[in-house]
Amino acid sequence: MAFNEIATRANKTVYRDGGHCLKVFAADYNKADIFNEALNQTRVEETGMFIPKVHELKRLDDGRLAIVMEYVAGKSLATLIAENPNKRSEYIERLVDVQLAMHSLTAPNLNKQRDKFNAKIDKSGLDATTRYELHVRLDSMPKHNKLCHGDFNPSNVIITDDGRACVIDWSHATIGNASADTARTYLLFKLAGDDASAEEYLALFCKKSDTARQYVDQWLPIVAASQMVKGKPEERDILAKWVDVCQYE
Repeated sequence: MAFNEIATRANKTVYRDGGHCLKVFAADYNKADIFNEALNQTRVEETGMFIPKVHELKRLDDGRLAIVMEYVAGKSLATLIAENPNKRSEYIERLVDVQLAMHSLTAPNLNKQRDKFNAKIDKSGLDATTRYELHVRLDSMPKHNKLCHGDFNPSNVIITDDGRACVIDWSHATIGNASADTARTYLLFKLAGDDASAEEYLALFCKKSDTARQYVDQWLPIVAASQMVKGKPEERDILAKWVDVCQYE
């Protein structure tokens, strides 16, 4: 492929082709998940939020599927933090502001966050008693219909040359509770070993949204269980500690 490679993961690679961006999936990637990601992104487009617009879903000559979308030039907040560590607090505040703006929107045709969490709890590999406790906890949490990203972290926010924030990677998008989305972002910082940013991020989110820290904490066992589905052995021990629901009783 003659396109310029932008990013690569174990099962997908992103290329630039002029004003277009191609997200190319591995040959064995689940086709339904690819179609769902493209559908998620088009549904989020309808909210008016600044995200890359989807142009088409196509099959390449080698048989792999690709989502073709608008290319948005800029640097991720993760890159900016790495390049300007003295501005970390400024960039974390930008992250929070973008997330709050996202949570002010809804996209009623997206999947429900609660359904996704219930399914992932079932597939977590946890024992039946723990799964039951998690399902009960989830059922007791307030039901909202806010736009939630599901993988919101500094790598998925692009700051353009003119200072706008563009959010990418909508494969996990749902409508649901904003504090659950926030708990997941906090957990992603913790899993990356960046405890300082995790605490600064959550404190700032709670302050700006007038949300009690204890309320976000109630979501942590649920989001930790959902992360277990990824099957990363290096994460299992720390996730097991978060899943200990008794810790948050």
